[in-house]
Amino acid sequence: MVLLGVEGLVLGNLGSMWAAILGTSSFVGVLLALKWVLENVNWWLYETKLGEKQYSLPPGDLGLPFIGNMWSFLRAFKSGNPDSFINSFVSRFGKMGIYKAYMFGFPSIICTVPETCKRVLTDDDAFKPGWPVSTVELIGRKSFIGISYEEHKRLRKLTAAPVNGHEALSVYMKYIEDIVVTSLEKWATMGDVEFLTQVRKLTFTIIMYIFLSSESEPVMEALEREYTVLNYGVRALAINIPGFAYHKALKARKKLVAIFQSIVNDRRAQKKSGNSLKKKNDMMDSLLEVEDEEGKKLTDEDIIDILLMYLNAGHESSGHTIMWATTYLQKHPEYFQKAKAEQEAILKRRPPTQKGLNLKEYREMEYLSDVIDETLRIVSFSLMVFREAKQDVNVNGYIIPKGWKVLTWFRSVHLDSGIYENPLEFKPDRWKNYTPKPATFMPFGVGSRLCPGNDLAKMEVGIFLHHFLLNYKLERVNPECPLRYLPHPRPKDNCLARVRKTT
Repeated sequence: MVLLGVEGLVLGNLGSMWAAILGTSSFVGVLLALKWVLENVNWWLYETKLGEKQYSLPPGDLGLPFIGNMWSFLRAFKSGNPDSFINSFVSRFGKMGIYKAYMFGFPSIICTVPETCKRVLTDDDAFKPGWPVSTVELIGRKSFIGISYEEHKRLRKLTAAPVNGHEALSVYMKYIEDIVVTSLEKWATMGDVEFLTQVRKLTFTIIMYIFLSSESEPVMEALEREYTVLNYGVRALAINIPGFAYHKALKARKKLVAIFQSIVNDRRAQKKSGNSLKKKNDMMDSLLEVEDEEGKKLTDEDIIDILLMYLNAGHESSGHTIMWATTYLQKHPEYFQKAKAEQEAILKRRPPTQKGLNLKEYREMEYLSDVIDETLRIVSFSLMVFREAKQDVNVNGYIIPKGWKVLTWFRSVHLDSGIYENPLEFKPDRWKNYTPKPATFMPFGVGSRLCPGNDLAKMEVGIFLHHFLLNYKLERVNPECPLRYLPHPRPKDNCLARVRKTT
């Protein structure tokens, strides 16, 4: 009886054990099935409808439903190793230079090599702007990122000369130089400052003068604060719920639109009454006066969206580039001294009667131009550009389906060791007698939609560095401060530092 009892107990335990194993196996099976379903929802939604063309898509994966690859993208850029995102595609699928993914709510193709980027950015018959709807909502559907090729061409022609033309640059140079000199003198008396914050205010003041002839400090500070909020929302997930960056950005846009609408109303009223001031003919005046071939003028929405776009792009990139170029030079004394010597030589050649920089002297700053280009390359302020396929397009044997987004990944090109030796090293000398091959250097884009303010932006940086190199140095409080990479690369402390005068 005892033996039977023991045998029954053993058999019962074995039965329970097998039941547990079978139960666990079933649970694991359910999890594996669920995992397979989740990993293939986007494939079923977006690839199967392509029929046979799905087999000609580039390698890659569309990630999880709705989220796609955004979780791994955000995780990589918040981890301090942003390149791990693209590296994961390379390690899994090889260095193909073109991958399928699901980004910002759309099935997408990511281009990471010059040849594919160039094709996408220059073939206006096959590709059009493809920015996410959320971004267009913030920057404006009538801005350059939201309009057709024909509209873009017309407005670019209108706005390029007043921003980048020889005469315009000559006029702006003195104003830029005056505010740079004044700002540096002020910062040198302030102790510890957030250097990035200060240079962004400086570049915003400059761009406000060019576009609105405004020099009111309280107005500019209020506008710059709203622009900062707006810019954070451009690269954020489009979650329109209080507390999220995108929701805050929409509120900032609403405030900015109201401010610009009041300015437009005032200008129109002045013009109607004949009291329009003609001392300055700024970009606002140009936009109010322009007519198309049929005599049709721009609407208020057209004007406001164009201004929003230009003012946002026109100070963010310049401000960050100034900060990075300054810190890189300060960190590398050999390059600092070489750049400084060039500026000292310019002063020695200057006639005694000349006061301040002129455009000819700026054009002679060859080494400083190399410093700026190297900064633009290594920082890659514009991470990517969005396009959309207007039709099925064959690129290097792969099909980019009509309606899919295409992301030209500038950072991968600028940091490609096959193009630039030791790409993470700041080395301005690499640009000496070097002309980059097509689409290997794209800080301002490529093709018909090349940033129309590129010359002005570089001149702002050059004028600042001219005066900084001659008279100042930067002492960072936290030189090893970790970086944030979204929406743009910057130290987490906004480059907390002390500006010291050396002469």
